Amino acid sequence: MTIVYKEYKVLHIVEGGIGTLFLGSSGIPIKQLETTLNKEAANGWTLVFQFVEKNRFLLFWEREAVIVTLARE
Repeated sequence: MTIVYKEYKVLHIVEGGIGTLFLGSSGIPIKQLETTLNKEAANGWTLVFQFVEKNRFLLFWEREAVIVTLARE
């Protein structure tokens, strides 16, 4: 059985810039990610796909971000 979704939502959650600048990296804000996903799940959204990307930050640093795709029927 295939599930057909009618709506999609994409979230972009980025690691903090201050920690990246001073420490070289600071990590994905797990609490923010967890809170956001719980709030969206309470509104009927389902996580269907996610990935982590690395982007250049300023000139010398890299910063991670999580791209989350949510859907609902």
